[in-house]
Amino acid sequence: MTMTVLEIMRSASVIPVIAIDDPAHAVPLARALVAGGIRVLEVTLRTAHGLHAIRDMAQVEGAIIGVGTLTAPEEFAAARDAGAVFGVSPGLTAALIEASKKSGLPLLPGVMTPSEVMAAREAGFRQLKLFPAMQAGGVGMLNAIAGPLGDVTFCPTGGISIDTAPSFLALKNVACVGGSWLTPKDAIAAGDWGRITELARAAAALRQ
Repeated sequence: MTMTVLEIMRSASVIPVIAIDDPAHAVPLARALVAGGIRVLEVTLRTAHGLHAIRDMAQVEGAIIGVGTLTAPEEFAAARDAGAVFGVSPGLTAALIEASKKSGLPLLPGVMTPSEVMAAREAGFRQLKLFPAMQAGGVGMLNAIAGPLGDVTFCPTGGISIDTAPSFLALKNVACVGGSWLTPKDAIAAGDWGRITELARAAAALRQ
């Protein structure tokens, strides 16, 4: 599957930020999210099971798997080989830019300030993750950036909930939001995949 970052962002109202603590949860979690209409899944490398989970979840029909928390150049090729079709990083460095180019893994890099947005634009990135979104100024910051930097599209992530997501999605420079509320740890631990699907369905409906 070959998709641009913008195409991936426009395929999602919400991109769940997923940390897998038990590899056995990966496939049923992905199936539950896809069943609820959430197809773009960001699997983070915050746990030891990230790459294993990406490999398994990439086999789930309809799922578009990305790798999150990319912080080291060597992680790009490993995630691509595991089946990730895009990457997400909390920030942007020269080494990460080079790794993205070498691996061919499209990158959605994190930014927090106007200067970081401008630096990312100069490096060729027009799709960015505002992170951490609430601490960076939230809706107000995105509205302010839209004037001078109107050719940039954002996926704000960090502190966003089902209640605050609509105000972000209403902005002209926001394609989707990132959130962890779709994958509550207690529901995953209990194997309550029906609850996950309902949360996904509610998130998918935010776009409608």
